[in-house]
Amino acid sequence: MKALHQLAKPERLYGLCGRFIPWLACLSLLLLVAGCVWGFVYAPADYQQGQSYRIMYLHVPAAMWSMGIYASMAIGAFIGLVWQMKMADLAVAAMAPVGAVYTFIALVTGSAWGKPMWGTWWVWDARLTSELVLLFLYIGAIALYNAFDDKRLAGRAAGILVLVGVVNLPIIHFSVEWWNTLHQGSTNMQKTIDPSMRTPLRLTIFAFLALFATLTLMRLRNLILLQERRRPWVAALAEKEGGKA
Repeated sequence: MKALHQLAKPERLYGLCGRFIPWLACLSLLLLVAGCVWGFVYAPADYQQGQSYRIMYLHVPAAMWSMGIYASMAIGAFIGLVWQMKMADLAVAAMAPVGAVYTFIALVTGSAWGKPMWGTWWVWDARLTSELVLLFLYIGAIALYNAFDDKRLAGRAAGILVLVGVVNLPIIHFSVEWWNTLHQGSTNMQKTIDPSMRTPLRLTIFAFLALFATLTLMRLRNLILLQERRRPWVAALAEKEGGKA
């Protein structure tokens, strides 16, 4: 709790984000390039799906982290509502657009992958429909946060929506087990995928995670500056940066 309260200080959190961003950005770039080049160029074709399976290297990481980001938002929303920490609300606001983009990528790449496999771009499949609902939840949280001038009220409203929407996560995950759907069931990638295909997939999964962290911290710094713009430490920071320029 002591460490959590330390992170609740805007100036401290702003500086901490700045330290991590360059390292995370380099890591995400390295992993993304390595994973995509390996997966799209050097990995062998699948014996059943041929070359079309390669979209997996974008679809799977985006789909995984679309849910992971929302779960992280729910944790931030809970902290913001229970302990009244403004920085937790800002973290939720920073994560939401990134999660929305990941969800959109998952839906688009899933449709592109489904066309050669199912013969159609879209069906009202349980997995696809619940993922679409997740996108609407992200958009709703973003809209709520920007609908109020009072950001404390905005954070509470968005946080409540995020917490209510958590019920959709198990629906997405277990939909292929609860209903008879076109979407393939959950598979154990550690056993069913050849290592030459599995390794680049792991790289892109971690690349998407590092990219999410990078973009979130960048957005969080901007939101902190916007919220704290009248504070002396922000004025001092502006003067310091202006002197360097």
